[in-house]
Amino acid sequence: MPRLIGAIQTTQAEIITTFNSSGTLTTAALTSEVEYLVIAGGAGGGGTVGGGGGAGGYRTASSFPVSASTGYPITVGAGGSAGANGSNSVFSSITSAGGGQGGGFQTAGTAGGSGGGVGGRNSEANGSGGGAGNTPPVSPSQGNTGGNRGGGGANALCGGGGGGGAGAVGGDSRNVTSPGDFKDGGNGGAGTASSITGSSVTRGGGGGGGGDISAPAGDGGSGGGGAGNGGAAGTANTGGGGGGAGNSVAAKAGGSGVVIIKEAFLGGSSAWDLRTVFRKIKADEWVS
Repeated sequence: MPRLIGAIQTTQAEIITTFNSSGTLTTAALTSEVEYLVIAGGAGGGGTVGGGGGAGGYRTASSFPVSASTGYPITVGAGGSAGANGSNSVFSSITSAGGGQGGGFQTAGTAGGSGGGVGGRNSEANGSGGGAGNTPPVSPSQGNTGGNRGGGGANALCGGGGGGGAGAVGGDSRNVTSPGDFKDGGNGGAGTASSITGSSVTRGGGGGGGGDISAPAGDGGSGGGGAGNGGAAGTANTGGGGGGAGNSVAAKAGGSGVVIIKEAFLGGSSAWDLRTVFRKIKADEWVS
């Protein structure tokens, strides 16, 4: 067996820590930067032909500087109850904003990480009424706008707009089943995929809007959004928005957020076997 020459560097294995509830991250001894995924709680859907709840703000980046062997408080935002905003998630200086609640009957959606969809039979002009996403503004954007009135004019029959998702805006109310009336709920905006844990997982889907006068609801957005007409709550630990209410079916709550931190593998051997040293010296490539 070849003998080794030179010192062996200290190494540190890759560490992935998932927080499904609030806690404290203590960084390892060699960690100086991390990759993070911080998702806030999704909002609840709006009541009575309500808009879908907006997804919780979705923020991710790598090479974020931290101190070694240091404790960092982690806050995981709760999902909003029906008709309420989601709560913020926090890691260090990174805050992801809770999703904006879906609008209730004749009410606009609320701004948030992603915005809530407009409520049914609203007085908004066609193409408006969804809550703004990326509120407060950060770069890159943490979310998208909720769905608007799809048509028919102010105060006409109208389903709720879909909640905004991390990856796409919420869908506007639709006229699929009844041409001329936009009674069908809008679909929730799609979420965004992350492979921070080693496999691709989509999170941050918006909630579907409720349908007016028994019209079909919007689907929840991929990544944990709940379907409208009281179909489903946002999925826990995805930040998904809750589904908006139908005429006689209650809205659903948003899903809680999540914080995931990855500390990279560090180090490796700096030792050289004697055969390699000999070859490098012979080739005049050895630097002492």
